[in-house]
Amino acid sequence: MRRAAHQLYDRPAIFEDPLALKILSDESAARVRSSAEEQTPFARGFRAYIATRARFAEEELARSVEQGVRQFVVLGAGLDTFAYRNPFPELRVFEVDHPDTQAWKRQRLHHAGIAIPESMRFAPVDFERDTLAHGLEAAGFQCEKPAFFSWLGVVPYLTRNAAFATLRFIAGLPRCSGVVFDYTIPRELMNEMERRAFEVLAERVARAGEPFRLFFDPVRLAADLRELGFNKVEDQSAAEIRARWLGEDGLLKARSGRLLCARVQAQRDAATKSQATDASA
Repeated sequence: MRRAAHQLYDRPAIFEDPLALKILSDESAARVRSSAEEQTPFARGFRAYIATRARFAEEELARSVEQGVRQFVVLGAGLDTFAYRNPFPELRVFEVDHPDTQAWKRQRLHHAGIAIPESMRFAPVDFERDTLAHGLEAAGFQCEKPAFFSWLGVVPYLTRNAAFATLRFIAGLPRCSGVVFDYTIPRELMNEMERRAFEVLAERVARAGEPFRLFFDPVRLAADLRELGFNKVEDQSAAEIRARWLGEDGLLKARSGRLLCARVQAQRDAATKSQATDASA
């Protein structure tokens, strides 16, 4: 809904998604079109963050495609629309999500008249019963080839063990693999403005039954990622995001969320890679 609202209300658009409104239910689309809440500072700032993280992920994906990556995995795909507007003919897209969520998405796609392309595969994974590796392989994912992962709006809701199991799996893939994800810094690292905005958002998601659980210190996170085997880590603060895409617009001044891209740029030795794969399983 926030992506759809961005297409309607924000100019210039940070992120173009012509299917964002179309894939919504009629009721949700009507709410986006008519809601006065969309004009509040909180809604505008939240939309800016949603739009910039999507653009960041797809720009980093394009860099991976230039390096020869031909597999793209959307973790926690929800109603993500990339697979249905994929500009890269040779890129295979895998959407990972809970089986019930994917059944709901198929209904939305059918209702909207959005065709499922041959290049897209659903990879249903119930993490209480299966692993990411098994779910992807069952969908045709090739672990011996590099892949790029988009993991947006998921990590803050996970446990540390669950998050690092996925990161370990990605780090164990071949050279040129990588991942983009967003995360939140701990409260003690936030300034007063960031803390107030965070508490508002935290209360909303807690009421929805999905409280924030995982926070990272950026310096420690970068070190942990390099220890896993990611050789290149790019971490964008709210100020850097604002400077890169929003200019002087102050929409993200109170945001504590960060965007990170981690890549496996150099091939690790076989023993290290084997340890990572065993740990993810």
